[in-house]
Amino acid sequence: MFTGIVEELGEIVAIESAGDSATLTIRGPVVTQDAVHGASIAVNGVCLTVVDVADGVFTADAIKETLDKSSLGALEPGSRVNLERPVRLSDRLGGHLVQGHVDGVGAILSREPGERWDVVTISLPPDLSRYLVDKGSITVDGISLTVVEAKDDRFSVALIPTTLALTTLGHKKAGDPVNLEVDIVGKYVERMFGDRA
Repeated sequence: MFTGIVEELGEIVAIESAGDSATLTIRGPVVTQDAVHGASIAVNGVCLTVVDVADGVFTADAIKETLDKSSLGALEPGSRVNLERPVRLSDRLGGHLVQGHVDGVGAILSREPGERWDVVTISLPPDLSRYLVDKGSITVDGISLTVVEAKDDRFSVALIPTTLALTTLGHKKAGDPVNLEVDIVGKYVERMFGDRA
């Protein structure tokens, strides 16, 4: 479980393709400080398992399902990635509950710069629109964000200077893909009461 508060802007060092899977080598000196084989690290919002770790670099495997349902397959050496370690039960929940299970991939549609912030509009797969509400939570590339406006095929978020400086969203442009994870609470409520509506 994660909170969507990115700890570090890491970098893809190498990607080794193995047919229907890939091994990613990622530089992240902060998140690897206490990482061990088998630990979880969220990479652009995708929970991956550490295979090896040494000198601020870790490797993780991504299977076909992960590559097909996230934007990880579009990464290449030099790509910047958002990194977060899992939350401990004693930690403050700074963002919202994030599983690291991507629900779909959207794309940056537009950026409207403000004096110190940007309003970014992102496309939304149609089957996810029912989970978004104005002022609700969404995870974009592993970043816990508040929805400014939710529509059937898109939504907007406002990015503060810290988010622009310390995450991938400060560098992405129109057309770039982003991983989306909707708030898990909405999915549970739908499952529990869906048949009663």
